[in-house]
Amino acid sequence: MVRSMRQTALEAAKVLRSSLVRNGPSPATFRAALTGIRAEDRDAWLDLLWDIDELPEDDPLLPRGCVPYLPCPVATVLEAVQQAAVTSDDVFVDVGSGLGRAVVLTHLLTGAGCIGLELQPGLVQAARGRAAWLNLSRVRFVEGDAVDLIRFITIGTVFFLYCPFGQDRLQRVLDDLEHTARTRPIRVCCVGLPPLDRPWLAPVPSTSVDLVVYRSTLHQDRPSPTPIKLP
Repeated sequence: MVRSMRQTALEAAKVLRSSLVRNGPSPATFRAALTGIRAEDRDAWLDLLWDIDELPEDDPLLPRGCVPYLPCPVATVLEAVQQAAVTSDDVFVDVGSGLGRAVVLTHLLTGAGCIGLELQPGLVQAARGRAAWLNLSRVRFVEGDAVDLIRFITIGTVFFLYCPFGQDRLQRVLDDLEHTARTRPIRVCCVGLPPLDRPWLAPVPSTSVDLVVYRSTLHQDRPSPTPIKLP
């Protein structure tokens, strides 16, 4: 039974992959394909689509305060995309993108432009290769320390933080995000992090234990984006 389910997921991933290479990304097509995959099989299916056989070892020179690479579950990314109301007009920034699973999932779901920030060169190279293979022109992966890079990603509108680093480094990132929030409304999606005590951030009501989405409050006169319907 397990082998049969994996084979079904593999065939579905191959069909979708061929469609992406041939026709380019289509959020409607991707959401339809995702709907056909059982919730408990979606992580394995995404790994097959993104061609991930096993997780690579972390760089031994990973700086103090950075956490090892740990993929975010598909269900959590779906919830973040829904609560943050990500649309094709957004630029989604994954702070600590690893192999790019959250980036590609968000892009294929919504059509949003996506940027992955990742410190480990091997992970960046692997993610770039996969994005090029699938012709994902609105997906970029940038190598470097997010603490230093985030101030330059001024086009970002949604920032995804999945336990990327410790508190000291997090506070530096939030300082820079505040400057961005003064130029446009942004949303900050936090997974597995303590509450953000910043006066310019307001949490979105949620029943999730691990995920909290915040909206900046410096541009309250602008309308909020309309969420898309996700599977």
